[in-house]
Amino acid sequence: MIPILRHVFTAILFSLLITLVMIGITFAAFPPDDWSLIWRKTIYDVPFLVLVFSVPTVAGAIIGITTGGYWRQRLQRVSRHLDEMAKGQKLSEDDEPYKELKRIRQHMEQIQEKIRTQTENAQRLAKERTEDREKSLQEIVVQERNRLARELHDSVSQQLFAASMMMSAINEANPPENVELNKQLTMVEKMIHQSQLEMRALLLHLRPVALKEKSLQEGARELLAELTQKVPLEIETKLEEFSIDKGVEDQLFRILQESVSNTFRHAKASTLEVLLIKRDETIIMRIVDNGSGFDTENVRTSSYGMQNMRERASEIGGTFKVVSLPDEGTRLEVKVPALGKEGENDD
Repeated sequence: MIPILRHVFTAILFSLLITLVMIGITFAAFPPDDWSLIWRKTIYDVPFLVLVFSVPTVAGAIIGITTGGYWRQRLQRVSRHLDEMAKGQKLSEDDEPYKELKRIRQHMEQIQEKIRTQTENAQRLAKERTEDREKSLQEIVVQERNRLARELHDSVSQQLFAASMMMSAINEANPPENVELNKQLTMVEKMIHQSQLEMRALLLHLRPVALKEKSLQEGARELLAELTQKVPLEIETKLEEFSIDKGVEDQLFRILQESVSNTFRHAKASTLEVLLIKRDETIIMRIVDNGSGFDTENVRTSSYGMQNMRERASEIGGTFKVVSLPDEGTRLEVKVPALGKEGENDD
């Protein structure tokens, strides 16, 4: 109400001022013979002086209320637009008949556009910084994994190999006559041999084959070929040639790495089958071994590797399924919808 009252008081003041000026000019031009008539003169039984001051007052009040109400609406509209700008909302569509307020609205839209552009730039910079930071961290992780793999290969792996050779020589050349001691030495030899297998699998897991500038099929062949050179395992493969998105290729390759690593370290398998095919717009990757197997209900919540593979499959919109029974091997299958077109994986 304050803007309206201010306009009312201003209009009444100007009305009375103009009235007094006009009366003064009239009396100066036509001075009455008897000034007392001014006090006694009435118009429709209303004293002249009362009528002279009441009419401008009422007119000024009407003009002030009308003007104040008009500008109050305009100020409320400007305030609403400013509030929308402060909240980051789009300016509401209003028809503004007055050029001055149209100009103000245009300035608001220009300011809002600048704010939006600055926000987009800030978000883009934040995204680029995050990507650069993640890339740097990933490079650091890869370098550290390679360093650990080299150190393990040059120290622990070599020592295990030497211990295995010494135990083999002892058991073959000079077997002890004590049966219990002979069993213990044989058990130690088997433990060292198993540790070697786990160390080889761990080294391959720490230094995985990179998919850079390679297809999923090429990376899988290289990985499995390297495994056959270091681990006594018969591997059968069926890898069909097809093109998919690089992101999907990378996740499937990581799942394959995790799966074969678990097979070498825990399954004690002698055969491994790897299948990679595309059927009815669905990519199927299946890994089967004849190892010791496990209870899927117990491993589902406790195995970090199994959870990691399941999350990777979920990230690319696929399904992850594991079928395994103790002493009957393990069958792992990942199905992913093939949404990308042929050749798009090179983008």
